Amino acid sequence: MHFRRLHLALAVLVLTAFALVAHAQKAAEAWAEWETLSPDNEEFTVLMPKNPTTESTKFQYHKMELSARLYLASSSTGPVLAITSLSGIKSDPAQYTEFARFNSYIDAFKDFFPSKVRSRETLAKLTLVSSRPFHGYTGRSYKLTIGDLNGSVHAFVTRKRFYAVVSLNTKKDDALEEKFLSSFVLPDRGAEPPKTAAANNGDQAVTTEGQDANNQAKNNASQPEGETPLQPDTPANNNNNTSDATPANPATPTANGAGKRGPISGGMLNGKAIYLPMPEVPAGEATGVVIVAIVVDEQGSVIEARAISGPQHLQAAAVNAARLARFSPTLMLGEPVRVSGTLSYNFVRSN
Repeated sequence: MHFRRLHLALAVLVLTAFALVAHAQKAAEAWAEWETLSPDNEEFTVLMPKNPTTESTKFQYHKMELSARLYLASSSTGPVLAITSLSGIKSDPAQYTEFARFNSYIDAFKDFFPSKVRSRETLAKLTLVSSRPFHGYTGRSYKLTIGDLNGSVHAFVTRKRFYAVVSLNTKKDDALEEKFLSSFVLPDRGAEPPKTAAANNGDQAVTTEGQDANNQAKNNASQPEGETPLQPDTPANNNNNTSDATPANPATPTANGAGKRGPISGGMLNGKAIYLPMPEVPAGEATGVVIVAIVVDEQGSVIEARAISGPQHLQAAAVNAARLARFSPTLMLGEPVRVSGTLSYNFVRSN
């Protein structure tokens, strides 16, 4: 009887091994076929494993509704290749900076993407690696960890959309990551029409985005699907944001000479943030306090951040976290104003 049970157990093990090998071969064959993906209503082309899954949805981000499209190729053995396409935050330099728009999109991406590759609720750990333009667009590279998956994200923002190009795996595969990430292409921004071009038949001359505020308003009226201006999260009571804010120099105009007030001094701003992400703790010993000087724009986004004190090896992590912080708009005589102040980050060694 014991011998018969042993034979049965061995048979089960052999059958399981054959099933695993067959599944691995099937996955390898599927990933062996790649195709060029250039979806309608998108600006990019990319090389992906054949027949990726696609998803279109909408989700709430603060008080905005963003539109999302996901193009995903995944395998049970680990590799995940994905393009996340987001829209809903209009490109409007007259209202807020491109830097603030990018930060809002990357924050929304962290809310949206993790559940698409891991069924259980798993937070994304995103670490900035570098900032670099890509075909004339704002671009940044990150390291991303979601559960047992690790890899890279290349993120870009155009006038119409935000793109996050994601390569994750349970084991390192530089060749696969490079093949996918390097294949992503956007049309060159430098190929846009000249800033002013006379139209035929006596039509009025038109200008490209950002030339002046009046023509920007015309561009906004024809913004593509789902694009709405970035709106601040305004609480019912803004007194907490103005009670101890004092003008640094009320008579000083901004650098553009528009006569607006310069940033007012808000002091320590930790307690006034409506979103204050924790910094990524660097490897090794990480203890100490880092003070980061910031400037918050009229919509509550951080537009400037620099470390002014604290251990050198902790400063980059603190600055990266500070750039993602968000605040309610600060009002001065009923008008939103910029605020300068500091954020304090206390790094404590985990036991």
